Amino acid sequence: MCLLVSCQRGQLHTADLLFHVPPTQNAITSVTPGLYDHVAIVLSKDSVIEAIGRGVTITPLDSLLKQEGHYIIGRVRHADCRQSVRNARRYVGRHYDHLYLSDNDDIYCSELVLLSFVDHHGKPLFTTVPMTFRDSTGNIPDHWLHLYTSAGLDVPEGKPGSNPSELSKRSNVHIIGKLRCR
Repeated sequence: MCLLVSCQRGQLHTADLLFHVPPTQNAITSVTPGLYDHVAIVLSKDSVIEAIGRGVTITPLDSLLKQEGHYIIGRVRHADCRQSVRNARRYVGRHYDHLYLSDNDDIYCSELVLLSFVDHHGKPLFTTVPMTFRDSTGNIPDHWLHLYTSAGLDVPEGKPGSNPSELSKRSNVHIIGKLRCR
């Protein structure tokens, strides 16, 4: 059993990842291997950059922490933190990718991490993985079927992408602890 240490915002480092644990299962957590439905990148002890419904934006940490649930802190090993944050900032203003596709100009939360993080030689630290939209029974839930049918697309099962839970399990992401929301 893994016990998480409670952390305070003073322990956050620039370029840490904040993985959101929602209070109940949702469309994302029902088809991904883990608990997380969102990820944000720490800019400072007061702000993060994230891809959410209104697009890629800089969000005050206090606003982020008002969501129900809690956050788990992940620290990326071997990252050029300054360059990775500069890379992420370049995407501010981009539209949110509600279809979770890696072959368009819109960006979803874990895709922002993939696009931004580099090592000290400027090489990407993360690669895509085959996406799945299947639940534990092997079925594609109605939410995903409706979303893609409404867009005139097939569900992108097996296409390249990412998700917060899978990203948190990468060997170069070290889970530090649970962020205390106060």
